[in-house]
Amino acid sequence: MPQAHLFQLPEPASVPVTGEAAHYPVHRIFCVGRNYAEHAQEMGFAPDREAPFYFTKPASAIVHSGATIPFPLGTENLHYEMELVVAIGAPAFRISKLDATETVYGYATGLDLTRRDLQVASREKGRPWDFGKAFEDSAPIGAITTAAEFGAIGEQRISLAVNGETRQDATLSQMIWSVPELISFLSRYYHLVPGDLIYTGTPAGVGKLAPGDSLRGEIDGLAPIDLQLGPLQ
Repeated sequence: MPQAHLFQLPEPASVPVTGEAAHYPVHRIFCVGRNYAEHAQEMGFAPDREAPFYFTKPASAIVHSGATIPFPLGTENLHYEMELVVAIGAPAFRISKLDATETVYGYATGLDLTRRDLQVASREKGRPWDFGKAFEDSAPIGAITTAAEFGAIGEQRISLAVNGETRQDATLSQMIWSVPELISFLSRYYHLVPGDLIYTGTPAGVGKLAPGDSLRGEIDGLAPIDLQLGPLQ
């Protein structure tokens, strides 16, 4: 018999897929830190090819493109980070770089919203980044485009405008760790499954947001992401 529950949980998070009626259900969200050299430098770190590192966000942090979200609680320094998102579509465990691309269902535009003041305070004390990264509405995402339709990752432009002014502008080829490398490395520590998302890091140009700001992020070949920040709660 199905297990009875004491109360009903919210509907699971999901992401629309371009050209499909069905949505992509979200299981977990992994995020890659400092995966563009110039962003590492602007954050005060030397870019290198040390092993990539990851943090997580809850699936409940997903927000669809076009939404207006409340300005996040507890921060005076909210930052935008524009990213390519990888949607896993097949199991991956201890997979090689050569085979990793076969596990990708598709790609999307995404934003890693960051309470930078809380992240830095935690980092300076050697504490986890959860307060700075894993909060409500912190993982906005555009519609997914299938890997077959998007094609190979290369010189596609990735950019973000705030109130119509371009703040980030780079190409996907500038990632320190490629998508196959990120999947292969992560699969040494997790059994990746369909429904897992990987936010692959942000280019240089991150900065502060204010209540009322309007954001538009674009990656060549993918549906753009639009987001509006509401007033302080």
